[in-house]
Amino acid sequence: MRSIWKGAISFGLVTIPVKLYSATEQKDVTFHQVHRTDGGRIKYRRVCTVDGEEVPYADIAKGYELATGEIVVLTDEDFADLPLTTSRRIDVLQFSPADQIDPIYFAKSYYLEPDAQGAKPYVLLRDALERSGQVAIVKVALRQREALATLRVRDGIFVLETMLWPDEVREVEFPFLEEDVDIRPQELKMAESLIETMVADFDPGEYRDAYREALQQVIEAKIEGKEVVAAEVPSETGPAVDLMAALRASVEAAKKEREGGREAPAAKRKAPGKASEKAAEKAEEKSEEKAPAKRRTRRSA
Repeated sequence: MRSIWKGAISFGLVTIPVKLYSATEQKDVTFHQVHRTDGGRIKYRRVCTVDGEEVPYADIAKGYELATGEIVVLTDEDFADLPLTTSRRIDVLQFSPADQIDPIYFAKSYYLEPDAQGAKPYVLLRDALERSGQVAIVKVALRQREALATLRVRDGIFVLETMLWPDEVREVEFPFLEEDVDIRPQELKMAESLIETMVADFDPGEYRDAYREALQQVIEAKIEGKEVVAAEVPSETGPAVDLMAALRASVEAAKKEREGGREAPAAKRKAPGKASEKAAEKAEEKSEEKAPAKRRTRRSA
């Protein structure tokens, strides 16, 4: 992994230098938009809708659209005086029980590694936090945005989980919450019994992305069957264009090689366990004994 940020945890008068790493990655099959007949890559230009001219990146600014359709243009100077801290600090604000934090607030997870001479205070805070049973509520500025976050321990490592602000979580306003939906006690008991038959320890290794595996097999079959459209690189004159073409081809080859190295053969991936399959069969048998039940629910005051 490569660190994407360096800073420090600020805990009272204690400063712990750390490096930050993305803790997760989405493993998806990526595609490019291409011309169906010859496989050529589709490119897009930045064109101004007013004069129709292509605009260089250096001349592009941020614009805020008003309800009238007018645009307010903001420059770098407009952002300079905003109250966004430029210090690379993770400020500990308080400590709270983990069960008080609704998971809906969590946005993205990061690992923190101690940097330079930060190992001892890092381990000290880590062990104290684990023994307390609490999580730290912190504030941090990442990618030009300030965010609340939690700091917890996982496998001996601090995990920083950025959070949404309260006004970024939508309120629920579903009509059924105001309706009277009746259920019978025996129906509720049957539902509870169904849940009990499906209780098991969670093992993420038992699950896999079947769609991604099947899609990868389709791509591999295309390659083996030679059903590949070779994109033709248009001939250009001038050494600079030839150099760019060579660089572009090298980048694409490196991406394909890297993506191919990350993909494990489908046959070696672990299938769902037998225990899960048996639980699913039992659940299906139980669910056939009774029709779906209705339940009385009301919006809490």
